[in-house]
Amino acid sequence: MDWRVDVNKTKPGFRLLVLLPLFCLLLACRALSVPFQDPPVPSATAFPEVATSVFALPSPSDTPLPTRALTSTPLPAATLTLTPQPTSTQPATQTPSIPSATPLSQELQVAIFDELWTIVRDDYLYSDFNGLDWDAIHSEYRQKIEAGLTDEEFYLTLDEMIARLGDDHSVYLDPQQASAEDAEYQGNLNFVGVGVIAVAVPERDRAVVLVTFPGGSAEEAGLKPRDSILAADGTPILDENGFLRDIVRGPEGTQVTLTVQTPGEKPRDIPMLRRRVTGSIPLFYTILTSPEGQRIGYISLVTFSDGTIDDQVELALSAMTVEAPLDGLIIDNSQNSGGADTVLRPMLSYFTSGVLGHFVSRADERPLEVKGVDINGSSEVPLVILIGPDTVSYGEVFAGVLKDIGRAYLIGETTEGNIETLWGYDFDDGSRAWIAHETFRPINHPDQDWEETGIIPDLALVSNWDEYTLETDPAVLAALEYLDKEAGK
Repeated sequence: MDWRVDVNKTKPGFRLLVLLPLFCLLLACRALSVPFQDPPVPSATAFPEVATSVFALPSPSDTPLPTRALTSTPLPAATLTLTPQPTSTQPATQTPSIPSATPLSQELQVAIFDELWTIVRDDYLYSDFNGLDWDAIHSEYRQKIEAGLTDEEFYLTLDEMIARLGDDHSVYLDPQQASAEDAEYQGNLNFVGVGVIAVAVPERDRAVVLVTFPGGSAEEAGLKPRDSILAADGTPILDENGFLRDIVRGPEGTQVTLTVQTPGEKPRDIPMLRRRVTGSIPLFYTILTSPEGQRIGYISLVTFSDGTIDDQVELALSAMTVEAPLDGLIIDNSQNSGGADTVLRPMLSYFTSGVLGHFVSRADERPLEVKGVDINGSSEVPLVILIGPDTVSYGEVFAGVLKDIGRAYLIGETTEGNIETLWGYDFDDGSRAWIAHETFRPINHPDQDWEETGIIPDLALVSNWDEYTLETDPAVLAALEYLDKEAGK
């Protein structure tokens, strides 16, 4: 898995990603979820940058929702956690060092700034810089740096400069954030907490659980994806601005009482012990039985930023077909925050093959081409993908491509349209910039602009994750109904 796409590039640490890494999301893309844990995370000063746009949820719909129930067949291992092995194909620059106590010299600050500014000038997808006078930006920020900045101020200043491009995707990470990002991609998470990743839902004053970690206190207490956390030790989990409070983390061995709520049930208080959690982001999957008795697989994808996700999906597809083949597959992509090219491609390869479109930059284009890898019928199984406003970046490309080639039926809400490919640049101090470099053009409908329109579902349906269990989710029920109809044709 080599992140390099052009070895002739002379830029520092040139790499590729389409975004929303979980550890950087309080800065990167101004979006999504934050793990309740304590590896390096952005400082408190970064939190206001995500308040207004990140956690927006769709408004209620007047569309009638199906009410028919379904059954769920538990598997011996409903979640998978892999221990990734080292690979020599990873770039040598992938793990930058945490900055030392020695402050950056002003000379180095200026050099990093000039390099970053030049990268944007030469490589940024939008040649008009979204209306910015990029030369004037250089003068403005060079003066700020030459006036004297602490390291913290310097890193925040560069992130501010990149944020002014306004694409809601490009981002600048300080060395600590870059290091945490690398740990997530490698599946090397290491934190102390209750073992969940959750996303804020300010409209309902809660955070909804996306995944629980095997062996964590949350899993042992019975918390599941879609459960909500309302408070920790009596303090609301969200602050007055709708941000997640950093109140679940704490020293190893200490206790925290969470107020949680399962959809359709009353809130309850559960004491939990904070423990160290290690490994990769787990994948949830199960087998559902449709109203017509079909055997339907269900996989929940919350990110492509963990480099083990595609391997976990392969194992899940294998496990679900041990006893019998699947009659259909539902991929819940509605919470997918995007991630790396090296996860997108193998994920697509399980379901299709060939040239699927092109990544297009200012100067050239390159194909998105995958070689099919069938996992016990995965290349032909009827496929439904669930999408929504929280489907972002390569999560959008994944769903859009499979719809474009007629491979998948999409249910849910139109995505926001944030599909730029980011190219990554590592600097001498360990910091990193992700800069929008390409957009995507689908193979069968090259006139479509997904950045403008988002990915449009075949069946529009509102289904908020925190309001339904898996068994009552209208989108899941609609997917089962669709798969039953397809089987009856």
